[in-house]
Amino acid sequence: MALLMEPGAEPLTESEQADLAGIAAIKESAAREYKEQGNQFVRMGRRHYAAAVSCYTKAIAQMEPLSSLDASAAADASVLFANRAHVNILLGNHRRALDDAEQAIRLSPSSVKAYYRAVKAALALDLLTDAASFCRKGLEQDPPNEEFKKLLSEVDSKLREQDRQRAKVAQAIAKAKDLAAAMGKRGVKLGKAAYQELTGVKKPVLDEQGVLHWPVLLLYPEVMSSDFIEDFPDTDTFSPHLDVMFSETSPPLPWDDNHVYTRDSIELYYQGGFGKPLSRSEVLRYLLEGNVDSKALPDSLLDGEDEEHDSTKCTTVTSTDSSSKWIKVKEGKTLQEVLQDKGYIVPAIPVFFVVSRKSTFYKDFKAGNWSLP
Repeated sequence: MALLMEPGAEPLTESEQADLAGIAAIKESAAREYKEQGNQFVRMGRRHYAAAVSCYTKAIAQMEPLSSLDASAAADASVLFANRAHVNILLGNHRRALDDAEQAIRLSPSSVKAYYRAVKAALALDLLTDAASFCRKGLEQDPPNEEFKKLLSEVDSKLREQDRQRAKVAQAIAKAKDLAAAMGKRGVKLGKAAYQELTGVKKPVLDEQGVLHWPVLLLYPEVMSSDFIEDFPDTDTFSPHLDVMFSETSPPLPWDDNHVYTRDSIELYYQGGFGKPLSRSEVLRYLLEGNVDSKALPDSLLDGEDEEHDSTKCTTVTSTDSSSKWIKVKEGKTLQEVLQDKGYIVPAIPVFFVVSRKSTFYKDFKAGNWSLP
């Protein structure tokens, strides 16, 4: 009859009281038996860990509802949760392990074992602040515990490293935003990266005077060879850089057998009217690429970046006149002036094509009979 009683109803007769006492004894005995089976499975090795978890779960079920347990029974239930947390840690189920450890602590706030399991699970989940808190609470219960002291030292070290990494990320983000702002102020439109097999992940740099220093790629379309200018301040004109690269004392290009690529014969062009400008958020991601692990970026990094600051994010610039595809660079202009051209979408870094008026290839290039492979 006791099994048919409504939840929360008090037994009225001695018979009902005896029945309830008997049921409680049976459940308590079953819980002990399941616990011991779980312990045996743990000792038998990894292949039996799932069975151990099942046994601890069955043992816990015998003790529910947990909210009605007295202090002694709550302590027993705490051991079961701590034991299941231990096996879940061994299985790599760290979130479940942490949930179990926290329940064990709620049932028995003085359980050193429960705090230890909580520390291990929190560490595995990289919840360093939580791990440190569990360590300190564990030490409150057992001040001489060397394992807690060792774990707390490890956690504190990781927290300091985490702070250093966050500072590094914050600094990189600030620099990227300054770079993006400098480009936007100049009207420079950055497009998708090209020729990265030649340039790697080199990025422009903004100096303390507000000058943008660009890495610049020079391509020789006649043979698809390349040169690279590591540092081209956007306040510089092209002439001095070309004077150095093609001076009379400089060795000829190794493939230029006829020596037609001389200072007085070369011309520079860029590919105009081609590509799609990146949005401001895309520019920031590109500038941070290779400098910061994308996983370390805060979710709020790009909030609102495109709405107010980027009017070109949906604009595609394409050439309608193939003869004007190649735009000649005036050597007396600064790099900034050239990059500001409305038709130039910079392919991550400036790229210019070098041709020689003395070369037979020059006529084909000027006539539009050559295109990028």
